[in-house]
Amino acid sequence: MAEIYLTKDGYEKMKEELAKLTRQKNDLSIEINEAREQGDLKENAGYIYAKEKQNLVMQRIGEMETKLRDAKIVESAAATCAEVRLGATVTMRDENSGATLIYTLSSSDEADPGAGRISVSSPLAQGLLGVTAGKTVKILLPSGEKHLTMLKVEYK
Repeated sequence: MAEIYLTKDGYEKMKEELAKLTRQKNDLSIEINEAREQGDLKENAGYIYAKEKQNLVMQRIGEMETKLRDAKIVESAAATCAEVRLGATVTMRDENSGATLIYTLSSSDEADPGAGRISVSSPLAQGLLGVTAGKTVKILLPSGEKHLTMLKVEYK
């Protein structure tokens, strides 16, 4: 299994999601018991649906528990590195369009491109790893080649 790196915030969010899933599992157990009391289980759509949903929730709980147990916490605030690494917030200029881009490199579990958080395993992030402010890099992306100038590397 690949190593799992999470920021402290990502770890806490994952713990909150696990607690929510555990509550959902308990609610589904009640729903299953109520459906079981209605009689014939083969034709009881409520029972079948609740069992299927419970299986999915249990699978997700297992995944989350494994990730939380094996995760390595990256303290981005303590990072003194000038290079782009996991947890870095990077400000760069797209030399093709002139646009300024700001992204935070996160684990795949924390990635949310709409909120400016990209997975460290994405092609863009892979091309940025190790780059320092002031450097220009050429990154080959599925959408084509990008020329990016790193303006700032921060760890918040």
